[in-house]
Amino acid sequence: MQAEVRSFLSRFSTGRPGMSVAFVPDWLRGKAEVNQETIQRLLEENDQLIRCIVEYQNKGRAHECVQYQHVLHRNLIYLATIADASPTSISKAME
Repeated sequence: MQAEVRSFLSRFSTGRPGMSVAFVPDWLRGKAEVNQETIQRLLEENDQLIRCIVEYQNKGRAHECVQYQHVLHRNLIYLATIADASPTSISKAME
């Protein structure tokens, strides 16, 4: 499972360890277009992160999943920020 998660996350990685698709450098903030594809990719990434975290915890290796918890937290904050910024446009895009 760990290899599968790493492979999956590598498709969304920014090339920096611990950084997900939600990470945006300061110089790009406010310039990226948020669309359905980006949101879907984040949701899929979060699904894989949660599965990985649960697997580690079930094996008694909770301390090894901290990096995944950080990425999941960052993604959730990013999605919440998007939702708070434009609740009507996001809900229309999801329909």
